Amino acid sequence: MSKHDTIDPELVRELANLVTETGLSEIEVEKGDLRIRVVRRLEPVAVQVAAPAPVAAVAAPVAAPGPGPAPERGRAHPGAVPSPMVGTAYLRPSPDAKAFVEVGATVAAGEKLLLIEAMKTFNEIVAPRAGTVTAIFVEDGQPVEFGEALLAIE
Repeated sequence: MSKHDTIDPELVRELANLVTETGLSEIEVEKGDLRIRVVRRLEPVAVQVAAPAPVAAVAAPVAAPGPGPAPERGRAHPGAVPSPMVGTAYLRPSPDAKAFVEVGATVAAGEKLLLIEAMKTFNEIVAPRAGTVTAIFVEDGQPVEFGEALLAIE
């Protein structure tokens, strides 16, 4: 590893502080072959990187969301699964594929519910608990905010 490829601990600390101060969930910096990524997790939500990425989004009707701004929809629902990051939600692995889950589906803890694309990375959002999907608050290809209710599991 050359002198230019060494990781500066002070830079990592500064990035971590920047993530905390701004409320971001992650930040990534690249310089040459050196890449530093700092991720902050506020809630215990399993997130994994997915391989195949949807090329285009096709809007499909889902359970009708309640009134109010998008980030508030479903947030008060006791079984709400919140988004762990800002990004674009995809309910299916590709535009012509079947949705991961639908309203009425029974899911096991750890089962894939949807994908969220953030910075060209597809993150699997998995069920935090077993139960039945009672509502889906987002549409395929919809932008989502950190903490926004994605769906409800009861």
